[in-house]
Amino acid sequence: MKEIVRFHEAVNQPRETAGRIRQTGQKIIGYLCSYAPEELIHAAGCHPLRLFSSGHDILLAENHLQSYCCSLVRGVLEDSLAGRLDFLDGTVFPHTCDSMQRLSDIWRINRKHGFFADLVLPVKLTTPGSAVYLEAVLSRFKADLEAALGTSITDADLENSISLFNQIRTHLSAIHEFRVRYPGRIRGSDMNALVKGAMIMVREDAATLLSGMVVSLQQLPVPDLPAKRLVLAGSVCDSPDLFDAIEAAGGTVVGDDLCTGQRWFDSLVSEDRPPLAALADRYRTRATCPAKHAGLTSRADHLLSLVDRTRADGVIFPMLKFCDPHAFDHPYLKECLEARGIRSMALEIDDSRQNQGQLATRIETFIQML
Repeated sequence: MKEIVRFHEAVNQPRETAGRIRQTGQKIIGYLCSYAPEELIHAAGCHPLRLFSSGHDILLAENHLQSYCCSLVRGVLEDSLAGRLDFLDGTVFPHTCDSMQRLSDIWRINRKHGFFADLVLPVKLTTPGSAVYLEAVLSRFKADLEAALGTSITDADLENSISLFNQIRTHLSAIHEFRVRYPGRIRGSDMNALVKGAMIMVREDAATLLSGMVVSLQQLPVPDLPAKRLVLAGSVCDSPDLFDAIEAAGGTVVGDDLCTGQRWFDSLVSEDRPPLAALADRYRTRATCPAKHAGLTSRADHLLSLVDRTRADGVIFPMLKFCDPHAFDHPYLKECLEARGIRSMALEIDDSRQNQGQLATRIETFIQML
């Protein structure tokens, strides 16, 4: 499908993509977490662009961050110090883990990339006060954007942006459903590129291309793929080689609990309520990561439900090296899976792409056990 090529280009060439956007005169606001309110950034007339580590050697960032910070945080700082993020007109940091907050401090002190915003979103999401507080944080962020850009974000602007992002989420959800029903119809690395590419490229283009893909997928022959069905659970999955290794070993990914996956596109923003309140409600009620609390068993309940819905045979946890929040959650999630007789495996990964042979061997062994 020709549409997929554009998404792979955006993922593999983010600087070139950003350069073309800048040529149109549009400002680019980078963000590092799926809790960043992209709709508000877009409604302000800016382009929201998710920042990933480029995979370069970590040299300059060693002077600022400890080696036990994750490769995403260190890699983004490395790209900034090396001038590879000079296309940015601003950056947004939702508060999540300690490493991300320390990167936020470094960014704020240096003020290299223009507009800067810390979004201190509520951690406990189930209290009545969390809804009021979250809307107040978004309202303050809206005011900060308006002041910095010399513009006004109207309800109509925000409603249009919400509608656009809902289209993207709807199309990605439809493609994901095809993947659940007919796993061989789209490769895991291609699905990964669709989600990541939609976080990088012009959103109007992403919506149009994804709509075309939904039509194209319906016209493809149904493949006969007797593969083991797997769910991935973790944070950022920035390694398409992981999907290739799973498929080479006789497995297929039919679902995920990743912030570069279903956590980003699951659930829509209501278009029948005041836009800021609707936006706050979506970010409060969506599937959570370990940085947020929605109940003692909410993450396990969500993962077990995902396994049931996708009829998965097992779960792989791609654990970003030194990602403490996900490492802390893993034993509890593993226990809950074991209680249901569901096999799982943790894989420690980073963006250095080292030990791919060992990774492939472990995946092959796990799939043979299922």
